[in-house]
Amino acid sequence: MKRFLLKPLLTFALALTACAPMTTTPVAPSPESGPASVQPVTLTVIMEQVPDYDIVAELTKEFEAKYPSINIEFEAMPYDAMRDKLLTSFLASKATYDVIIVDNPWMDEFAKAGFLLPLDDYIAKETGYDFEDFVGPLREIGRVEGKIYGVPYYNYALGLIVRQDLFDDPDYQAKFKAKHGEALQIPTTLEGYLKVAKFFKEQGIHGIAMQPQRGYKVFEEWKNWLYAAGGNLLDEQGNVIIDNAAAQKALELYITAYREAAPPSSLNWGFDESLRAVAAGEAATMISYNWMLPTLNKPDGPAGNLAGKFALYEVPGGKAVLGAWHWAIPKNTASADAAWTFIAWLTSKETDKQRVIKGGAPIRVSVMKDPEVWQKGFGQQYYETVLKILEDAEPLARGTRAEEIINEVGTFLNSAVAGSMSVNDALKAAAEKTREIINRP
Repeated sequence: MKRFLLKPLLTFALALTACAPMTTTPVAPSPESGPASVQPVTLTVIMEQVPDYDIVAELTKEFEAKYPSINIEFEAMPYDAMRDKLLTSFLASKATYDVIIVDNPWMDEFAKAGFLLPLDDYIAKETGYDFEDFVGPLREIGRVEGKIYGVPYYNYALGLIVRQDLFDDPDYQAKFKAKHGEALQIPTTLEGYLKVAKFFKEQGIHGIAMQPQRGYKVFEEWKNWLYAAGGNLLDEQGNVIIDNAAAQKALELYITAYREAAPPSSLNWGFDESLRAVAAGEAATMISYNWMLPTLNKPDGPAGNLAGKFALYEVPGGKAVLGAWHWAIPKNTASADAAWTFIAWLTSKETDKQRVIKGGAPIRVSVMKDPEVWQKGFGQQYYETVLKILEDAEPLARGTRAEEIINEVGTFLNSAVAGSMSVNDALKAAAEKTREIINRP
């Protein structure tokens, strides 16, 4: 996903705990329940303007046929416009949006500010919904202080995407073995990844298309390296440890990979630029969103003649950064029941299966284990790999100031990659700033 970080606006909103009283509009019955006198309702849904929006919009036609008294109107927009729109709606006496998607750095902030409606009772009463079928780490993002405020919609977990044909090429295999005394394989450690990336660079193809863009992107990519080095942003007690030896190792190796194996002048690259480099055959690997594999392998996709030559693996070290969208209901909507009817239908096993087959990012275990999905979607290996990635993934940051932390840490990381700060100074500054943000009243 193309993410742009906003400077949080309307921060005074977090101090407001009182929201407009919630009223609900009766839910239209399903056709099976027979006719009933209900007031028609129109739900306004805010979504990011990405390909999955088209899938949801298409599926929604089925929902409106089943629930004729509920009309759905979508407002799709770029990511960088969404946060301000949501905050404005939360603070209004009447909600602009009845159904929203919440990015994971916003979940704690919005829930603790009282902007979101708890969904526990809705979930408990929904027959056959099986909330536990959503992959565990995705479920937990939507849970704040013991209550559920978000239902998983879309995962942005990162994986290692490679040109499989290059790894299988006998000539490259022979050259790698002659140089390193071992077979050319998919890397499972940072040291192994750096070795493979530098090897491909020597063969005339960039070993890795990186995303060191200042802010969100560099932190999103580098934290996979941090996990692989045994580090994290915080320890289990909540202490900031981003300036320890593991982080030092991870950043040093990341910078070496950038300088010795990545395309030159890619310091400000984000997701789009690295994708284009891989799709054009200019780079052998990238760490990116797992669902980019089907995009690259589509015959009519951006990779052209290279379509079908890409494969997905877990990131080196096995633990990945997890990004996610969740469906949520604003507390000040007047149509909460109808909003839940739509969310429950869209995220049910049956509808979610259709969404994933059409190309949506998987979120349910049962869907990723379904042979029909393998056959009609993108193959058994792809879905099994995605499930492995999701089961051992963790968000960049949590808490009411997660987005600010991500932006600040990403600024210092980019400075280290650019060479304007030393690794030690950048990590020390990032740790000090994170502590200041966390401890702020």
